[in-house]
Amino acid sequence: MVSGLTLLYAALLGLVVGSFLNVLIYRIPRQMSFVLARSRCVYCGAPVRAWDNIPLVSYLLLRGRCRACSAPISLRYPAVEALTAVLFIGCAFHFGVTPAAIVAAILCSLLITLSMIDAEHYLLPDKLTMPGILLGLLLQPLFPAVLLIDAIVGAVLGAGILILLINFWYWLRKEEGMGLGDVNMLAMVGAFLGWRGMLITLVGASFLGATVGLLLIAMQRLGFKSRLPFGVFLALGALVALFWGGGLLSGYLSLL
Repeated sequence: MVSGLTLLYAALLGLVVGSFLNVLIYRIPRQMSFVLARSRCVYCGAPVRAWDNIPLVSYLLLRGRCRACSAPISLRYPAVEALTAVLFIGCAFHFGVTPAAIVAAILCSLLITLSMIDAEHYLLPDKLTMPGILLGLLLQPLFPAVLLIDAIVGAVLGAGILILLINFWYWLRKEEGMGLGDVNMLAMVGAFLGWRGMLITLVGASFLGATVGLLLIAMQRLGFKSRLPFGVFLALGALVALFWGGGLLSGYLSLL
């Protein structure tokens, strides 16, 4: 049983990590350094002071506005911080105080960052997905639920399936359906969660994407050729696989 103090620590760590993820989400698509440059207001360029950069707290105290120019601060910043904290709590609760919880938290951080960038820019940067694949494979000894061979198969199979689908769609419609960023992201998920987790992710993402797409078309918010950020659905599918994949597989096999 995980103690309340452990969950509190996970939440606080998640808030801090979430603050850094916001930096990655904003700067990586814009080719900006996320190591040396100091955080600034995107409207007036005023440096963000240390006491105005406390996760969640500063946003509430500033009432969601820049101290220097009173321009609105995007709601994404506290949302990412809160989401990261919630997922870190989930990792600690689900995996306990183990190295596996750390691996799960790293995967969650990558999924949050990639999905937020994709939602805004329709981009899944190689700067995140490629190191993510390598990291998933290197960390497998700390994640006993998945064997290294399963992780390797998951990465290769995940990439291969999407490449085949992309080529088939292009042959059928003479247009691109997905990009290589989606390929790399699914390979990253496979490296962390193995081929079983990768398949759950792909099925879940496809179902969610199709459902959301059809709803938006029915509401006349999208056309049949409109794009959706598939990385968002891959991230949601991967979270389902991470926390509930074992139960889903057991339930499916019991039906067979």
